[in-house]
Amino acid sequence: MTIGKSTKKALEEKFSPAVSSVSLSTGEVLRILREKNEFSQEDLAKKTHLTQATISSLESNRINLGIQRAKILAKTLHIHPAVLVFPDLFEKAA
Repeated sequence: MTIGKSTKKALEEKFSPAVSSVSLSTGEVLRILREKNEFSQEDLAKKTHLTQATISSLESNRINLGIQRAKILAKTLHIHPAVLVFPDLFEKAA
């Protein structure tokens, strides 16, 4: 389907491309990935041998993730650890 020249010009003048303005913290990324995998905090804690309190603290950014925890969580969530350690890296690359 093609559009006429006047319609195309009107669309170009009135609309601009959307700009991404969402920025996620490490804890938010962890929560999203946990929920995507349909794990409760307790489920993830059991699979990673971390406590539920630790998972909760990580998701609310009360404690730092650290490389070792990132590796453990990444393996369970089937992702690369960098997704958790550098949550904004992939957003800026897109």
